[in-house]
Amino acid sequence: MATGMSLHLGLNAVDPVHYQGWAGELSACEFDANDMAAIAGIKGFKTKTLLTKAAKIQPVVAGIAAASKALKAGDIFMLTYSGHGGQVPDINGDEGDMMDETWCLFDGELLDDEIHAALGGFVAGVRVLVFSDSCHSGSVVKNNAVVDAVTSESTARYRAMPNEVAQRTYFAHKAAYDARQQNKATQKAKAAAKASVLLISGCQDNQLSADGVFNGLFTGTLKSVWNGGAFKSDYRAFHKKIVSRMPPDQTPNLFWAGLVNPAFLGQEVFKV
Repeated sequence: MATGMSLHLGLNAVDPVHYQGWAGELSACEFDANDMAAIAGIKGFKTKTLLTKAAKIQPVVAGIAAASKALKAGDIFMLTYSGHGGQVPDINGDEGDMMDETWCLFDGELLDDEIHAALGGFVAGVRVLVFSDSCHSGSVVKNNAVVDAVTSESTARYRAMPNEVAQRTYFAHKAAYDARQQNKATQKAKAAAKASVLLISGCQDNQLSADGVFNGLFTGTLKSVWNGGAFKSDYRAFHKKIVSRMPPDQTPNLFWAGLVNPAFLGQEVFKV
């Protein structure tokens, strides 16, 4: 019998010490994480949730690593993120737009290279399912993005680090971020990835994901489509129905990283 494990991240704020005075306050990210954990629990996953101050780089990476060691071929790992998306300059030449996309964890940004490398730790045959309700998230589990960042003058609340904050934060910690991009172990892990990683994102790489009161727009729409478990079809149909209920300026993406697995894509959503 297959085993399911899941890790759910939700950040309603970040540490202004690292982010140069910016706290990045949001309303619904912790609700998103708890609601996704509830879905996972109903479907038989062993769940873990890290909220705001607990969602730091080390425990997030450690949580993924623990699951990668525990799961075998045929098992499934679900990773969900709700929070700000960020960007840092690409210095290792693997991004067409010369920017690395990030998840803004409480104590710093987790680079897309690092997310991809962490997910590369799963053995072949493990199904990895990722939901990212954040800006610029269309391919956050792998490289390749287009920049369209929000500024602090925007009136809507989006889950994107403002450009000026991204610049201040990067230059304040430039040596550390540059070294992490060039980390040989990270690059080796990316190249060795054997698992099948299926991402359903909150938006495309050149779009922004909207926050809300009780859920982000993407997570709230996902919940309404799932409808307490009444939805019984596969991931392609799930994604299509979510997209049909979203506004044209926020289009969730369906994206593969690692090995393409048509059988996984054709399974009932959240099936262990």
